[in-house]
Amino acid sequence: MINSYKASTALGNKTLSELGDCTRRRGDMPGFAKAITAILGAMRGEDEQEFNMTRTVLSDPVLTQKVLRLANSGMYSAFGQHVNTVSKAVLVLGTEAIGHLALGLKLIEELATTSTDTTVAHIEMEKAVLAGLVAQQIAYTAESRHGEEAVVCSMLHTLGRMMLTYYMPERWNELQRLADQDGRTVEEAAPELLGVSLEEVGHAAAVHWGLPKSLLNGMRTLAPVEAGEELSPADWIAALSTMAARCAESLWHDDADGAEKVKQLTESYAGMLGVEAPNLIHAIEQAKVIAANDLTIAPLSRPAERRAKALAKTRQRAAGNKILLSGLSDMRDVLDSASPGQMVQIALETVYKGLDFSRAVAFVRNRKENKYAAKISFGEGTRELLSAMTFDDAYEPNVFHAALNSDRVIFIENAHDAKFSAKLPLWWRSSLAEARSFVILPLSANGQPAGFLYGDWDESFPPIQLSQTEFSLLNDMRAMVVRAVERRHGVVSEAVAR
Repeated sequence: MINSYKASTALGNKTLSELGDCTRRRGDMPGFAKAITAILGAMRGEDEQEFNMTRTVLSDPVLTQKVLRLANSGMYSAFGQHVNTVSKAVLVLGTEAIGHLALGLKLIEELATTSTDTTVAHIEMEKAVLAGLVAQQIAYTAESRHGEEAVVCSMLHTLGRMMLTYYMPERWNELQRLADQDGRTVEEAAPELLGVSLEEVGHAAAVHWGLPKSLLNGMRTLAPVEAGEELSPADWIAALSTMAARCAESLWHDDADGAEKVKQLTESYAGMLGVEAPNLIHAIEQAKVIAANDLTIAPLSRPAERRAKALAKTRQRAAGNKILLSGLSDMRDVLDSASPGQMVQIALETVYKGLDFSRAVAFVRNRKENKYAAKISFGEGTRELLSAMTFDDAYEPNVFHAALNSDRVIFIENAHDAKFSAKLPLWWRSSLAEARSFVILPLSANGQPAGFLYGDWDESFPPIQLSQTEFSLLNDMRAMVVRAVERRHGVVSEAVAR
């Protein structure tokens, strides 16, 4: 694989040859090789360049999402409107920028998804992604026209480390032991053990894959120089990729030592990059926020805490579904003896506990007064609101009448959405407006609306999504209440009124 690049020492050429053998045995990342051919072909196209790039991007859903996300990022806010199609993104970003982005993303994706035997390679991949995030935020702060290229060069800056940890993990471990013995970094120890620097390993891989010369140039390590020296665009990109990669290494553990090293790096590179050190710090802090959500194993992203929260949420939903199932069992047991009002109360208590509602209210239709009125409630402060929760049964174009007419469970994810607010009646806005999400379970008897169960979650709860299992359980519960109503040949309103 690496044979087209010649090292300056016999030992170095031997290392590159061994690396080539390893890549051939493991398949030389055919997915990435194929992607490179398509992406470079689209970049080099003449008459149909934009079309070719659009087609290439659309062939990969992950890349499509990344390209649209970049086109809508703050870096391109001057375009002023949302970019919803890849075709427009290509026009906004340019084929070269998207090509650079695609190459970097494809490499990281290919390495990360196929690295199953060691977490060391995975760590290096995430550090590379973190470097890209740092570069993106700094390029945005610097208002640079070379932001996308700098992002990709930053991701590829440590390509040598990624190649070695992925293809030759034993040699990487040996290199780490040598470095630890002498108190050196692995970069400093590499020429002694490998006969070639890690930067040269990455360069050799990039040459083999046919990456553009501009990217090869931007992957260089560039030490800080005196402020005031004017940098070429290529040197600016190389300086940013060097700093971003070193920042990623220091940010990884999210500790005080790392923070101090980042501070030193910002002071060293501020003059070269044309961005004051405090602004660099701010940009890096923004990158950390993004990284906490995007990365999976970095200490910075607090993976244990994230897994614990996800597990707790899963357990909570599982426990809630058990409550719904138990409530349904209770309703079946008393179906032949309980009044419709009692069935409503059991159902309301069950959904209140099972879905962990902030509030739950049962509304009953009073045919004599032509009104719906709240009769039973759970949740803090709901009893005081019962008298305010009444409305006419004559049809109005709002979500509650729509639910009653459709006779199906309605789930509203975001009641505060401006487009949806017109569908919320005045009585809801004056009594239940603290809710962010809510559910309506309409109850009909003999084809006529008889009332409904309502439950909501306020802003203190995380965003809610109901599963198909939960929808099914709610519909079963609704059917049980309706059977009780129809069995008594009455309506819920009359039963509760008695």
